[in-house]
Amino acid sequence: MRTTTLVLAVLLLTSVLAAAQEADEYVNTKDGFKIYFPAQPTVKDITWISQQDFKLPGRLYSVDKGKEHYSVTVVDYSGIEQMGIERVKTCPAGAPLCKGTALSGPGLWKHDVREAQEYATFKLIQRDNVKVSDLTWSQHDMVEGDELQLTNTVDGSRTYAYVAMHEMKLYIAEATVPKGYPPATLFQTSMSWVDKDGKGIRYETMYNNEFHGLRQYPVPGHTAGVGGAQ
Repeated sequence: MRTTTLVLAVLLLTSVLAAAQEADEYVNTKDGFKIYFPAQPTVKDITWISQQDFKLPGRLYSVDKGKEHYSVTVVDYSGIEQMGIERVKTCPAGAPLCKGTALSGPGLWKHDVREAQEYATFKLIQRDNVKVSDLTWSQHDMVEGDELQLTNTVDGSRTYAYVAMHEMKLYIAEATVPKGYPPATLFQTSMSWVDKDGKGIRYETMYNNEFHGLRQYPVPGHTAGVGGAQ
C-alpha cells in the first residue's frame, strides 16, 4: 500500500512539474495582468455587452494547445461613466430608472460596475451543457474574485476559471482541458496583477473594485518587494 501511494505521488508530482515547465509567465502591462500561458497568446479586440447593456471595449487573449484551450478576457469599464451620462440624454420622459440616482450613477453605470464580476460569473455557469462542480470566493494577491470549476457534460471536459475586477477592468481567465487530463489549476491560480512597469502587485489588505476601483475608499498599499515599496 505504501509503495502504491508513493508511486502515485511521484506520478502526480511529475505531471505537475511537466505542466509547470511547459508554461511561461505572460506579462501584459497594457491590461495590467500576468498569468502562465502555455504559449504566446493571440490577441483579438472584442465588444462586451454589460448587464446594463453598455457596449464596452475589451481584448481576448487566447492559446490553443491541442485539445486544450486557454484564454483571458479583459473588459475596460473606465469609460462607462461618460457612457451613462450620454445615455441619460436619450431617456424617455417618465423613465426615472433610466436616469439613475446618486447611488446608481447616471444611466445606472455605478451599479453596472458593481455587478460586473457576478454577471461574468453568471454567464459562465449559464452556458449550454455545463454543470457547476465548484464555485467559491477567492483572492489573488488580495484582489477579490470568484473561482469556478465546470464540467462540460457533452464531452466530459473541464473548465477552470477565475473572474475578478481590478482598477475598473473585468478579468475572466479560463482554461478548458479534455476529460482525463490534469486539472488546469496552474493557469487558474496564476492570474495576478502588474503595474505599468510590469512589477507584480500584491495589496496589504483586501482590494474590492466596488470600493477601491470607484475610489469610494483609498486604494490599499502594496506589499514591499512584490508590488513595490510604499
